[in-house]
Amino acid sequence: MTTIVLADDHPIVRQGLRSILEAEQGWSVIGEAEDGLSAVEVITERQPDVAIVDVMMPDLNGLEVVRRVVGRCPSTRVIVLSMHADEPYVLEALRGGAMAYVIKATSTTSLIEAVREVMAGRHYLSPPLNQRAVDSYVARAVQTERPPDRYDLLTHREREVLQLAAQGSTNAAIAERLSISSRTVETHRANLMRKLGLASANDLYRFALERGIVGQE
Repeated sequence: MTTIVLADDHPIVRQGLRSILEAEQGWSVIGEAEDGLSAVEVITERQPDVAIVDVMMPDLNGLEVVRRVVGRCPSTRVIVLSMHADEPYVLEALRGGAMAYVIKATSTTSLIEAVREVMAGRHYLSPPLNQRAVDSYVARAVQTERPPDRYDLLTHREREVLQLAAQGSTNAAIAERLSISSRTVETHRANLMRKLGLASANDLYRFALERGIVGQE
């Protein structure tokens, strides 16, 4: 039995993916999540063989989910599902530990192939990404030196506050979502603004937009 957890903020998408996946003999979807924070919780709790994670999700983006899941659930193979075929997204997903990157616009057979490939211990990139480039992408993700990234200085909690703030949540709403005090949110927000060199809420939103943490409204 191959166990799977789905993380996507659209119920209709999750329903469709569940139908596709469970049509395969021996595959079972054992959990779903509609936002990034819930995805980490569900995957950590259920320890599935495969986690399929959308890139753009509320509360915590998919690339950050990948990093946390890989650290907490080393036996879970992570597949990133995205509408972005841009190279930076692919490289960042692979750097984070994802084993497959599937473009939403491709056929459903791509996702099925991705699950089979990662279960066999192999990486997978769906069309229109060049299949022959898999090894090249993986090697570049591991070996390519990147300039220092201020985002890497942020703690897990600061990244959560960053995304929630960029989504327009108030400090009180962030505190309630993360089960911490408003004063603690203010501290995290001040720290992340300082680390990122940001001066205003608009700067914070632009940074999150440029990094693909939130989407264009």
